[in-house]
Amino acid sequence: MAPANLTAFVDEDPPVSLWRDAWHRLFRNKLAVAGLVIVIFLALVAMFGPWLTPYDFLTQNLEVRNQAPSLAHLFGTDDLGRDVLSRVIYGTRTAFVVAIVVTTVAVAIGVALGAIAGYYGGLLDRTIMWFTDMTMSVPNLLLVVVINASLKTPVTAWMEAQYQATLNPFYRQTVWVDFLLVFGSMALISWPPYARLVRAQVLSIRGRPYVTAARALGLTNRLIIMRYIVPNAVGPLIVSVSAGLGTAMVLESAFSFLGVGVNPPTPSWGNMISDGLRVWQHYPHLLAAPAAVLGLATVAFSFLGDGLNDALNPRGSK
Repeated sequence: MAPANLTAFVDEDPPVSLWRDAWHRLFRNKLAVAGLVIVIFLALVAMFGPWLTPYDFLTQNLEVRNQAPSLAHLFGTDDLGRDVLSRVIYGTRTAFVVAIVVTTVAVAIGVALGAIAGYYGGLLDRTIMWFTDMTMSVPNLLLVVVINASLKTPVTAWMEAQYQATLNPFYRQTVWVDFLLVFGSMALISWPPYARLVRAQVLSIRGRPYVTAARALGLTNRLIIMRYIVPNAVGPLIVSVSAGLGTAMVLESAFSFLGVGVNPPTPSWGNMISDGLRVWQHYPHLLAAPAAVLGLATVAFSFLGDGLNDALNPRGSK
């Protein structure tokens, strides 16, 4: 017969894990689960969709141009006879690639600057925060237009010169110029919120006993920031990143809509909406299909971000 104290020990509930508890709270939120399912589905479409579509997104067939949705073309065709569903699916890949790359770069810059500013303080903190505030004060669209207008022409000319010198067909693929400028310009306008968030978290963490103990043990500042400061600030950062992915998709679509983002023939939800807006009265499916998918993705990321906020910060949600 087991001793009473051993029996009591065995009957005790397992220790509560912060992340496991947050995971359970997230799955009790039906809207967050719905958003997560939609995000995963769109991510799978972005990865595998182009191999599953019955048509190539660039294939033109003028005999079926501007057809309404049918069994042969579920989302109809555009003015060049291209399958709209195939282009929407490839546009999903464009949106996810831009969102993931831009958010990753912006988070890396924001976490580095925010952690340094919050940990060291003083003049370094004031300088970084001044630069952050100055970046946030510049209108996003104006900055993107300036970057694209000033860099696209010389970069394209350099690629053409390289092609003439080497005859390498890679230099004729100017779509990489569009992606590079979109990634760079969007990252430049997306990092300040992450820097401010991480700085606020670091200011509340740097005085904790375990940070003081790490200093007493002689650990370098770099090691303390990487091992003890940043990991403990990751909760609010995850929530911000989930919302930032949706925001990056909307920004990319907005810039493509205005002609300063990803340009045709590469499909993008933004340039598809721009093309459909001109003829929506006669061919509404050209506008409805990409707009509906963009709206669905935005709502899904919004629901997921709210759910993560409630799961990782239950006290703030009450």
